[in-house]
Amino acid sequence: MDIKAVKTSYARWAPVYDATFGALTNVGRRRTVQFINAHGPKVLEVGVGTGLSLRHYDAGIRVTGIDASVEMLEKARIKVREQEMDHVEDLRSMDARLLEFPDNHFDTVAAMHIMSVVPEPERVIAEMARVCKPGGKVVVTNHFAREKGILSIVERISAPFSNILGWHSDFEMERILGEPSLTLKEERTLPPSGMMTFLAFDKQRIN
Repeated sequence: MDIKAVKTSYARWAPVYDATFGALTNVGRRRTVQFINAHGPKVLEVGVGTGLSLRHYDAGIRVTGIDASVEMLEKARIKVREQEMDHVEDLRSMDARLLEFPDNHFDTVAAMHIMSVVPEPERVIAEMARVCKPGGKVVVTNHFAREKGILSIVERISAPFSNILGWHSDFEMERILGEPSLTLKEERTLPPSGMMTFLAFDKQRIN
């Protein structure tokens, strides 16, 4: 998907996202934030969307969120105002392939349910690693393609419709495992029904 297709798709999804895909992934999102809360305190959430994760962060965590969709971000800003989320420092429109932050800036950098959406996911994970401090955490929660079973068949059938659906159903995990500065430390499945996978990477320390 190119960035124009992503923005068009999520402008369409924004009015119903919370009640559909957002509701489906809520448990996994909370569990991901629980992990982040233990490793903050300065957090960047890449692809913050409508801000469904923001209320789950501890008060001591300082959160910056970015997203390519202005429609999604507006919904996130409304949540922050209405729920008085003082721990959210900034929400910005930004391309995840070119993060407008300095090197080694955040303790934890997270991406929940966006890797199968963004163009050039390899470039996105490289940017996430760049802005993460040495010794910090890069966290990814996403659906990845299955090699067998009924779900793998559904994924292959759905793959040609990625621009309509708004994500790549057949996205392979290996595409984000090649960043040399990151070491995979934890992998586990998440709800619903183990369809999502949680990955936690360590950013190499500078000797």
